[in-house]
Amino acid sequence: MIIAGNIVDKLGTKKGYAWATGLWSLAAIGHAFASSAFGFMIARAALGVTESGNFPAAIKSTAEWFPKKERALATGIFNSGTNIGAIIAPLTVPLIAVYWGWQWAFIITGLIGFLWLVLWQIYYTSPKDSKKLSKEEYDYIHSDKEDEENIKNEEKIPWIKLLGFRQTWAFALGKFLTDPVWWFYLFWLPDFLQSEYKLTLIQISFPVAVVYIISTIGSIGGGYLPMTLINKNVPVFKARKTSMLIFALFVLPVIFSQVAGKVNMWFAVLVIGIAAAAHQAWSANIFTTVSDMFPKKATASIVGIGGMAGGLGGILLTWAVQKNMFVYYRSINQIETAYYIMFAICAGAYLLAWLLMHILVPKMDKVDI
Repeated sequence: MIIAGNIVDKLGTKKGYAWATGLWSLAAIGHAFASSAFGFMIARAALGVTESGNFPAAIKSTAEWFPKKERALATGIFNSGTNIGAIIAPLTVPLIAVYWGWQWAFIITGLIGFLWLVLWQIYYTSPKDSKKLSKEEYDYIHSDKEDEENIKNEEKIPWIKLLGFRQTWAFALGKFLTDPVWWFYLFWLPDFLQSEYKLTLIQISFPVAVVYIISTIGSIGGGYLPMTLINKNVPVFKARKTSMLIFALFVLPVIFSQVAGKVNMWFAVLVIGIAAAAHQAWSANIFTTVSDMFPKKATASIVGIGGMAGGLGGILLTWAVQKNMFVYYRSINQIETAYYIMFAICAGAYLLAWLLMHILVPKMDKVDI
């Protein structure tokens, strides 16, 4: 991600996103032609490398097309697609694999990427190059005070220089602490439902889908709160931090998910769903802090640095959970204790991230590059 973000900033949003998606689609299709475990590993690695261009380009395009007060909402809307995909993929990909073979599951998903690429090439352009944009719309998009100066100065910034700013570290630490929680929900929710409630694979699908539906609501709703505050003349940094603190507090009840589940499984699903929704609302806002604190020309690079930090956090948490804690507690038939510990970690991660970001960037000052 750290490389992809820098490439997107150098190539520009349209070219950078097009290259990332085109290569990602080729990598997806490439799985179907793997004839060995090593070949499949190469395809998986290529998929991971090319996927890293997604969020840097998406956040950069949002920064290009929206003023600060609307960026969290725009980010929440596009990020809700991850939840929709998490529901649709398990319902469709297995059917493709069963009826047409596993190779076609990769080929079709890769071809969908090329379909998106065609639409991107036809419809996307930056505001400064758009022929359909009125002057009033253009002025509204660039209504933030610093935008006029940034438009004139398009000099590219080496990512290594960005590491010298505390704003970079604030964003990176926030991602490092909270991204792993989302990966935990993605990877371990089915196991939790199996371990605690003895559900079958078929029975698991509906409660998992409910969690992602709730999180979609949080993803979109997370952008409304800061926009409402900003429209009431609350400073951008204060609106953003207040919103993020509220969302961090909404995660806290997840520590009681197992207690609620003892009454009824669906209470646990609801509590976890609210925590997942709060994460998506938090995510929409923490991504937007990048364009709050950095000029647009550096947005993708910063998102890449933060994405790398989030990935490292996910690796460390997965190692700690899967290789150590969960294996141990499962071996002594006390897996519920492992989940108590993990939900406690999930509950506190956002408040810790908020506190560290507040210490590093109390007013989220714009960097002077």
